[in-house]
Amino acid sequence: MPEALRGEFFDAEGLDRLAAVAGQLGGGVAWLDGGLALDGGGPSWPAVRALVTSWGQPPLTAAVLDRLPSLEVVAHVGATVRPFVTPELYARGITVTQAGQAMARPVAEVALTFTLALLHQVPRFDHALTAGAPWQRAEDAPPRHELLDSTIGVVGASRTGRAFIALLTALGARVLVADPYLTDAEALGVEAVELDELFRRSRVVVLHAPSLPETHHLVDARRLALMPDGAGLVNTARSWLVDEDALVAELRTGRIDAALDVFDAEPLPVDHPLRALPNVLLTPHHAAGTVEGRLRQGRIVLDELARSARGEPLEHTVTPSDLERVA
Repeated sequence: MPEALRGEFFDAEGLDRLAAVAGQLGGGVAWLDGGLALDGGGPSWPAVRALVTSWGQPPLTAAVLDRLPSLEVVAHVGATVRPFVTPELYARGITVTQAGQAMARPVAEVALTFTLALLHQVPRFDHALTAGAPWQRAEDAPPRHELLDSTIGVVGASRTGRAFIALLTALGARVLVADPYLTDAEALGVEAVELDELFRRSRVVVLHAPSLPETHHLVDARRLALMPDGAGLVNTARSWLVDEDALVAELRTGRIDAALDVFDAEPLPVDHPLRALPNVLLTPHHAAGTVEGRLRQGRIVLDELARSARGEPLEHTVTPSDLERVA
């Protein structure tokens, strides 16, 4: 874990707990400055039983794992482990766990913030006023709507999707959900629909689906064309889900709006067309980056390591079959 990130996930209490868990495992804590320290050739770590990873971790190949012969558990402070988890990990009986549950609430709150902003035309008003438009021209925006009784479409009843749904239903929205794995729509207080129907009926469509082969460009030109005039698209999940060129083309017509936290190219180029559109709200892929959320991620990892040290089952394991349907 890079030194700059350590304090975000582990405060003083967390560092004490980390040392205590390492003691239970019969050793101490060795900090490596990012996952690249494990990449390529290098020294062996024969005593390492647990590996805590963060973003940028290279694949844990057989060559890397040969240098970690005692490794029992890989605990990721983030959500998706697909970039670095390999079949070799599972072949060697190594357990994989992650802290994605901790990210659900902050991302859900940002998705709610984006939804409200689009309903109330905040991006258009803000762009007009900050660009120096006359007051009367700045007032010229499509009709605004309240969240109460608005139909909001949620694509994916993931952990984050469910956290978002809970916020929507508490505030009185009518919620549609498209998810092939959803089995408890009635208990969630939502209506399960097919994806095309969701796009046709929703005032705002919010994406919470995973990055899977079948979800690549799930939102394409055809589905964008299904959206009603004045509708909005929110993406705090993965740019993988959206055909960005098709979205830019649709946004340029002014027919719909969008609020985005994720992009095909990150950092987003200064001359990217999304930056110049008045009907778009942009943030730099930081929806999950709250102080509380990061520390919660660290606590989940610590709890998992403590369970491992006690020989107990872990609560957030990622199995090979999980990789087929999670981000």
